[in-house]
Amino acid sequence: MTIPVFLELVEIKAKTASIFPFLLGACYSWFNYRSVHLGLLFLFFVAMFIFNMSVDILDNYNDYRHATEVHDYKQKTNIIGREHLSLKLVSRLMMGMIVVSVAIGFGLAYVVGWPLLVMGGLCYLVGIFYSSGPRPLSSLPLGELFSGPTMGFMITLICVYINTYQLFSWDAATLGGILLVSLPNTLWISNLMLANNICDLDEDEKNKRYTLVHYLGKERSVRLFIVMNVIAIIALVAAVGFKITPWTVLLSLLALPIIIKQVSIFWKRQVKKETFICAVRILAVGALSQTVSFMIYIPFV
Repeated sequence: MTIPVFLELVEIKAKTASIFPFLLGACYSWFNYRSVHLGLLFLFFVAMFIFNMSVDILDNYNDYRHATEVHDYKQKTNIIGREHLSLKLVSRLMMGMIVVSVAIGFGLAYVVGWPLLVMGGLCYLVGIFYSSGPRPLSSLPLGELFSGPTMGFMITLICVYINTYQLFSWDAATLGGILLVSLPNTLWISNLMLANNICDLDEDEKNKRYTLVHYLGKERSVRLFIVMNVIAIIALVAAVGFKITPWTVLLSLLALPIIIKQVSIFWKRQVKKETFICAVRILAVGALSQTVSFMIYIPFV
């Protein structure tokens, strides 16, 4: 297996969805608690990143095995069939990465406490059953509900907890603050899956994958895509208003014209090879601008 094939198998281009919530959690921890544990943070990043890659391998693996369109999907679309990869090799690679990630997770939990086991366990369950089992989450109208909150909110929450485990408080104010600051990423990540499902509606239905788009229809799904982008921007501003993020985060609104343009393009046309990239760009630009504008203030805290 060549490096380019491996990177496509783990869908490296989609890793923005986990990196920016992680960075946001680190910034939030320093701004609100003046506490960052770099060593623990690094270990969490490694465990998170490895598991994220293994989940994408699992997704490709299960999609390949369960596909009903043998020639078109298995041989032309899925990376495993297109590159003639050994299922045994792919399976071993995936399991090895999961084991390494879990081992690091247990080590971290030993240091910071059992709440990490609960939060991490939930993330692992969602990641594994996202594409596994008789009715994978990705084939149900639940994918967007689990993908966004798991990656957008939970990664940020875990990051904040690891940085502040000695003084972390499980109250409504603390969780509400983390929820608000992570809401843009949460919605943009959910929109990534929503846009994918909108573009893949016909193929998904042929493969008996009945996603949220199947039940809402394309028109309502596109409207939902737009609404979630609007809420994401409102949340950015609200977080500054509640003083849980610095005023510099308002600079992220400079990216608003780019986001509006991408939303407009996707609203007019939903084609996988042409316009799915709009959702990816929105996530990348939105998450990058939020994180960078937050980091600008950190040296002055």
